[in-house]
Formats: sequence, C-alpha cells, structure tokens
Amino acid sequence: MPAVTTKFTAGGELDHAEMERCFTLQIEAGNAGLITCGTLGEGNMLSPDERLDVLKTAKSVAGKKPALLTISEAGTREACALAARAAKAGADGLMIVPSPIYHTNRAETIANLNAIANAGGLPVMIYSNRVGYRVDVTPEMMLELAENPLMVAIKESSDDIRRCTEIFNTVGDRFKVLTGVDNLGLEALLMGCDGWVSGVSIAFPKENQAIYDLAKAGRIVEAREIYRWLRPLLDLDVSTFLVQQIKLAEAMALGSSEHVRAPRMPLTGEHRTRVEGLIRERIACRPDLARFAKAA
Repeated sequence: MPAVTTKFTAGGELDHAEMERCFTLQIEAGNAGLITCGTLGEGNMLSPDERLDVLKTAKSVAGKKPALLTISEAGTREACALAARAAKAGADGLMIVPSPIYHTNRAETIANLNAIANAGGLPVMIYSNRVGYRVDVTPEMMLELAENPLMVAIKESSDDIRRCTEIFNTVGDRFKVLTGVDNLGLEALLMGCDGWVSGVSIAFPKENQAIYDLAKAGRIVEAREIYRWLRPLLDLDVSTFLVQQIKLAEAMALGSSEHVRAPRMPLTGEHRTRVEGLIRERIACRPDLARFAKAA
C-alpha cells in the first residue's frame, strides 16, 4: 500500500487532477490501496480540510480498494476530531501516528491511540516509528491494544528487522504487520510480514508490486533480482529529504511535478545532481517485467 504524495500546483494549491492521475497508476499496478497524508504526503503541512479533500480524491480512484487517512496530530483532542471527520468523509481506515510533538510514555501512547480509534470508529493501522517520531509501539504494548477490535494492523518502522519476529512471537496473527521501511521491504516479507507501506514505489509502482507478488508466490530468486535493482532507490525514502527525493523520482519516472509545501523546497545543487544521477542510472537498467509475468 503506497504512502502517496500530495500534489500541488505551482501556486501551492492542491492539484487534484495530478493526484488522480498518479493515484490511478498505483491502483492499475495492482496495489492493495492508498494511504494519504502521511509523512510522505506532507500531511502535517495541510489543513484538516485539505487532508479530507486529498482523501476524497483517493477514494474516487481506489474504487473497492481501501483509502486510508493518516492521523498525526500533536493533541489527542485534535486527532479525535479529524478521525471523526475522516469517517464521515468515507475513509476506509486510519493510519494513526502517536503525537509527533509530545513523546508519550506507555500509558499515554495506549490511551492516545485508543481514543483516536474510538473517535473514528474505523479500522486502524498503528504507525510505530521510534526513529522518526521517537514513540515506539512495542509488541508488549500491542498486546494491550489488541483488546480494541478497531486495531487491526501496524506499520512497523523501528528499522530493526528482528522486530517483525518479535511481534509475531508476542501477538501471533492478531495484527496485520506491514513494514514501513522501504529498504527493508523484501526482508520484511521474507520474515512473514503481510505487506509493505511503501514510498519510492509510487515512482515505480509496477516493479514494487512485482516484488510483492513474487515474494508471496514463493518466487524469491526472482523477487530478489528486482529488489536488488530497486534497492539503491529505496534509500531515498530513508532520509530527512524523503519528500523532495521521491517527488523528484516521480517527476523523472512518471512525468509528475516536484512542488512541495514550505518550509520544504525542491532539491538543488550537488544534492539534486546526485539524486538525479541515481534515478537516471536505475531507469537505464530497469528490469523487463515481462520476464516475471507468471507473478500475475
């Protein structure tokens, strides 16, 4: 499930036509759904009304597949209000980030996640990212959260592949487990994770989907071949500049725009030259997916 970018016009307004085009590419590639307004989607740079507008565009494209809205508010009150609005707007589920401003302890984290889930009344994917947001939803905490039937999945972004096994050993198959670290994508699938909340894949949706399909079909050697090709690009997601870098990849691979919302600015100088060179080099040796057609 790709964490899609939010598209803007040159003047800084939401570009719904370009979002519709790019979101459609993900669905046509076979992706299982769309996750809107996360870190990559610049959700915290959008007003609540804008986030709901992006969700509606995603819903119009996703069809019968789920479209999720990310909830990432500083305060529980504001998060609950947005969750309730998302439900009314037709969200199929929520991806909830513990407060990105105040770093909650165990009791506060569990209370915060439960309150937001209950306010929305929708299936929830917990976003645990101790590296980026400094709040770790541990397997032991998941045991307690499992008492809430709305908690159905976790985006596991601890950057430690051992965590996947620890989750399964602690809570069994109670939660769907998806990795949220692009350059651990195949590794997580091999350790039994159900899915991959991917970032760089939005610029290369067919290749990403092929890796997933091949891995789930047990065709590991073939999945590994595509993954090794994609692997240098996956590092673009694990960076402070992930939004700018992935939007540049979208521009080069899909003909999309790079517009970001301030204070972010598009890449310039040596940084841009380096990323452009990497993307150009990978596109030049892009694998022929027809060789893996049996994955479908």
